[in-house]
Amino acid sequence: MRVFSNPVGSGSLWFDNLTTADGVPVAYDPHARAFLAMPPFCVNRERISCNWIAPRQGAPCQSCAMTALAPDPSIPHAIANWSQAELAKRWVLDNLGRWHWFRPEDPGVRPVFHMLAEGATPVPMGHIAGVVTISVAEADPVLRTTRRQALDEPYRTLIGHFRHEIAHMIWWRLSLRADFIDAFRSMFGDERTDYQAALQRHYREGPPPDWDRRFLTSYASAHPHEDWAETTAHLLHLMDIADSFVAAGLSSPQLPSSSWDPYAEQDAERLIYTAASIAVGINNVNRAMGLSDLYPFVLSEAARDKLAFAHGWLRRGAQGL
Repeated sequence: MRVFSNPVGSGSLWFDNLTTADGVPVAYDPHARAFLAMPPFCVNRERISCNWIAPRQGAPCQSCAMTALAPDPSIPHAIANWSQAELAKRWVLDNLGRWHWFRPEDPGVRPVFHMLAEGATPVPMGHIAGVVTISVAEADPVLRTTRRQALDEPYRTLIGHFRHEIAHMIWWRLSLRADFIDAFRSMFGDERTDYQAALQRHYREGPPPDWDRRFLTSYASAHPHEDWAETTAHLLHLMDIADSFVAAGLSSPQLPSSSWDPYAEQDAERLIYTAASIAVGINNVNRAMGLSDLYPFVLSEAARDKLAFAHGWLRRGAQGL
C-alpha cells in the first residue's frame, strides 16, 4: 500500500485517514489513487468511518456500494466491527485495483458482499456465485485469536479473509475461460471432485503428511478450490508486503531497483523471491519486539509454481487479456 500526498499541505496521508494532521477533511479516490480535499463523501463516512469519495453527495462509495447486506445493528459491537471489516475490504479492493480488478475498465461483474454480525451462532464465511459472506465479528482480536488457535492456524486477519474469499470469486470469473480452466486443472487438480466430502475428510483426517511440500497451508490441501484461494491470497499478501516496503522508502539489497513497482513486475519468480526476502527480514525485526512472524510460511517449489500461476492470471485476467 502506498503512502499518499497531502492535497492541502505538507506531510503524508495513510490509507485510513479521514483528515489531514491539520484537521482538513479528506477522502480517498480509488480511481486516481490519491486523496482529495472536500469531495462528495461516502454516505457511510459518519457511521463507519468510510473515507472514500462518492459519485455524488449522499451516495455510497464504490466499495460500500458492493455491500448488499449490512450487519444487524442491534447485535453488540456490530457497527464497530463492521467499520473495521469495511476498512479491510477497501484495502483489498484497492490492492486488486492496481491490476484493474473491479475498476471501471474491468468488464466483468463485481463481488457482492454480505457483511454479517454474529449473534448466538457463528457466521460461516464463504463465496458462492459472486456473493462473498464475511463475519464482521472477526474484527474482535480475542475472537479471532481463539479461532486461529482452535484451527491451528499460523495467521488469521480480516484482510486475509477478504483476500481468500475474493480469490474464490475471481476463480469463478476466470473459470468462464477455457484456457484458464484447463491450465488450472493441470496445476491445482480437478475442482469437480466433491467439495463437501473433501472438506469433511480434511477436518476428520487432517492434511496429508507431505502437505508442506505441495501446498502453502494445510487447508490448501483440502480441495483444489481452497488451494487456489489460499495461493491467491498469499500472492496478494506478498505483493502488498513488497509494495508497502517500497512505499515506506525502505531499501534492501534484494530490491531490483529503488523505483521498483511490484505490481508492474512481469517476472513472477523475481517478484516472489523479492517479496519473500523482505518478509523474512521483517520477521526478524518482529522477533526483536517479541511479536509473531509477519509472514509465518515457507514457500516450497510447488507453492512457488502455484503463486506464479496465480500472478500471471491476476495480472491479465480483469480485462480479459
